[in-house]
Amino acid sequence: MSETYRSRQERKQVEKTKQDQKKDKNPPKRRSFLNKVLLWFLLLGVVSIGIGAVTVAAMIKDAPKIDASKLVDPLSTKLYDKNGNFLYEYGKEKRTKIEYSQVPKMLEHAFIATEDAHFYEHNGIDIKGTARAIFKNLKGDFGSQGGSTITQQVIKNSFLSPQKTIKRKVQEWSLAYQLEQKYSKHQILMMYLNKIYLGDGTYGVAAAAKNYYGIDADHLNKLTLPEAAMLAGLPQSPSNYDPTEPEHVKAATNRRNIVLEAMYKQGYITKKQLEDAKKVSVTAGLVPKTKQQGMPYEAFLDAVVKEVERKLKNVDISSDGLSIYTTLDPKAQTFADKIMNTDTIISYPNDNFQGAFVFSDTKTGEVRAIGSGRNQYKASFRGNNFAVDIKRQPGSTFKPVFDYGPAIENSKWSTAHQINDHEITYSNGQSISNWDHQYHGMMSIRTALQWSYNIPALLTLQDVGMDKAQNFAENLGITFNNNKVYESYAIGSNTVNPLELAGAYSAFGNNGEFNTPHFVRKVVYPDGRVVNLTPKPKRAMHDYTAYLVTDMLRTVVKSGTGKTANVLGLDVAGKTGTTNFDSKTRAQYGYPTGAVNDSWFAGYTPQYTMAVWTGYTKNGPGNYMDGNSTKISHQMFKAMLEAFGTDQSSFQQPSDVYRVNNELFIKGANPEEAPPVTKNNKEKPFDIGGNKEDKKHKQEEEKHKQQEEKQQTQEEEKHKQQEEKQQTQEEEKHKQQEEKKQKQEEKKQKQEEKKQKQQEEKQHKQ
Repeated sequence: MSETYRSRQERKQVEKTKQDQKKDKNPPKRRSFLNKVLLWFLLLGVVSIGIGAVTVAAMIKDAPKIDASKLVDPLSTKLYDKNGNFLYEYGKEKRTKIEYSQVPKMLEHAFIATEDAHFYEHNGIDIKGTARAIFKNLKGDFGSQGGSTITQQVIKNSFLSPQKTIKRKVQEWSLAYQLEQKYSKHQILMMYLNKIYLGDGTYGVAAAAKNYYGIDADHLNKLTLPEAAMLAGLPQSPSNYDPTEPEHVKAATNRRNIVLEAMYKQGYITKKQLEDAKKVSVTAGLVPKTKQQGMPYEAFLDAVVKEVERKLKNVDISSDGLSIYTTLDPKAQTFADKIMNTDTIISYPNDNFQGAFVFSDTKTGEVRAIGSGRNQYKASFRGNNFAVDIKRQPGSTFKPVFDYGPAIENSKWSTAHQINDHEITYSNGQSISNWDHQYHGMMSIRTALQWSYNIPALLTLQDVGMDKAQNFAENLGITFNNNKVYESYAIGSNTVNPLELAGAYSAFGNNGEFNTPHFVRKVVYPDGRVVNLTPKPKRAMHDYTAYLVTDMLRTVVKSGTGKTANVLGLDVAGKTGTTNFDSKTRAQYGYPTGAVNDSWFAGYTPQYTMAVWTGYTKNGPGNYMDGNSTKISHQMFKAMLEAFGTDQSSFQQPSDVYRVNNELFIKGANPEEAPPVTKNNKEKPFDIGGNKEDKKHKQEEEKHKQQEEKQQTQEEEKHKQQEEKQQTQEEEKHKQQEEKKQKQEEKKQKQEEKKQKQQEEKQHKQ
């Protein structure tokens, strides 16, 4: 049924009302849809948060644990010379550990203002700073903006990789919070200040202060405000802000000023301090930059480290931060290096010739310098070191240690004690001979030692006994393989190194007191604990034994086999020693009969002791010594003593020793060891002439001189013949080459003539 309206207006009104009713029915449907959409977003957000929480939890779960050992940084070891002067810093990193009490407030404020202004307020994470960093990172690549607190930087440098990822950042936050729960703020700050890299190979503020300004760890309060600000500005880019490099001065100045502004902003300095500090040049106070040209005195420092590691168990020189105080005399070591590595002091026969020596203090056993190998065998740090490692037969230098010293100590022999130098053998029947292959009849032990005869040495050992000889030598620091000794040791067929022999000889020069030769006085740990490594002296023999041996060794140097080593103005005692090749080796390499394998000289003054070995590392053509090159060991000794021997005092004769006609006797000795009583020598003090022994000495000297001259003449003649032969061969070779060349030229000329003739004939036919 159609609806009727009173008017058009009424119809329009009704239609409008219906439309409004329709509109009222639509909104609930739309609201329902919107609600559904909102619900879905809410569910999605909850799921996202859940997934995010699970992801974060997984990241944290994979994070490393806080390991206290990793918070302890490797510390470099510092080495010092005998005067306490710094020598070298050795280690994985140049680092000096300090405590919070050593850090001046100004330096602390500089780092906190720059690196973490809210360090003392947060629990490891600066929320505001992190938010700012995240906002800035959203505009670019992740990791472009920092925001890490000092605590986070400690975590990053100690436990995490430098890779910039979300996972590493989450782990960093978690571990930073954990670190704050375990350690105080001051502890964490010191972890940072001792760990941070500050350029030029230095780690930590103490090492940096020393490197840039020459200020030691105990005097960091001497740093000025501009200097502290410069150091605090380095962590961001140590190489680019290094003020010692001219091209970086501008950047270093700008960076330092940023630090100063930050300090002012945080209220650590006043406006005036800020302005005054900015006016100071960033290069002010810098010490000259010394380029480290490798480790100095490598051989010596190698011996130092070997000694420390032998005496202190479980130490790591490269990371334990030790301070090692050595016995080194830099001047003596520099001169020793010059002896070994140049020909300016010693004229060496060839490049293969080797040598090694130890130069030590006679009274203390402190080693002042060493020589260790030449050319390819020159000692290197952590390498082979001839002075302390090589083992060679000492020859006759061992006679005072194993023969005459024990005889005087145990039997109170006088220096005039008589021995019959005649044909004998070892107890096993093996033959023994003197170097000149002759027998000399009755002689004193002084004469036997003066001319280094072998048979009297063996007779002396057989008289004193092997056990007593071994005990005497061991009291002087000598060791024997398998704790066994043999009669051949009477003439030095055992093996020693220069360090051992120097130690033994120094006891003779120190009134019979033995000091183990050593390279280190003390070691100081980073916590201040001091370990004294100086060995205690011990009585190795009576003073009369030391003096009688010394007096006989004076004779060796003054008028015996060691005259080349004598030093004018010094009281020198010493002994030569050589070893020979066996017949098989001589035949194999064509060595002459008198070829020498090892040549030693060991000697001392009241001030210094030195033991020298020379020779070749292995047998081979030409690798032997003759009459001239055997004296090189004597020359080395003389060069060192002439350069550094300043004490001109003499060895003091003990009260229980008396001298008669240039021979020494011990009070209370057996009657057969006392001098015969005559009008000429009763209670007579030192007298150097008039007796038969003196005449015999002179005869022996003359005989030895003639033999040396004869040997030298033979060597010169041999050398001359070799030169003439070589010259003849070279002339013959040259002549043959000239003749060959001439024939070739004649042949060539004939060929040219023939060719030219053929060409002429050809042209003529044409």
